Amino acid sequence: MTYEEYLDEVTTLITEIFDVTDEAAIKLVMQAQDNEFFVAHDDDESLRTEERAEQDARTIFKQRKKR
Repeated sequence: MTYEEYLDEVTTLITEIFDVTDEAAIKLVMQAQDNEFFVAHDDDESLRTEERAEQDARTIFKQRKKR
């Protein structure tokens, strides 16, 4: 999937797994982008898988408490 599709997938998974609004999930993903969480994903297409998206969604959601 493209980098943009991957970000959309992570955002969708955050809303589905953690029952948050689209706006809240988008904000979390944008913050993760600002913190360069997805730099490797942009460079390496093999990181953009469904399984990795779920892992990243969980990691991003857990890290929200640390900010």
